[in-house]
Amino acid sequence: MSIKRLAPEERLTGAVIHNGLIYLAGQIADDSTLDAEGQMADILRQVDALLAEAGTDKSRLISVQIFLADMNDMAGMNRAWDAWLDKNNKPARATVEAKLADPTWKVELTGIAALPQP
Repeated sequence: MSIKRLAPEERLTGAVIHNGLIYLAGQIADDSTLDAEGQMADILRQVDALLAEAGTDKSRLISVQIFLADMNDMAGMNRAWDAWLDKNNKPARATVEAKLADPTWKVELTGIAALPQP
């Protein structure tokens, strides 16, 4: 089985494709000055781009893990999520509070999606 890496960076790759699945690295907002809702919307835009590059889309998300620096930001994060979510193809999801690597980050997201069958 081949492994394909998308959006390589210094210490990680944005996504890895293997065995019909795409594994997303922890995605953070490009603009960390945004509030949690804005950061989440930015992250979801990036997720859409990575999934498209891999040949799939959000309707094929299997699971998502969301890390919030402060659970008080849950409502704002959920507003961005709800506006983006494919209501007919919701992934399994977990949301936890966690100390993120950069104190300006309010949200980080990772997930797994399936590629379409050839």
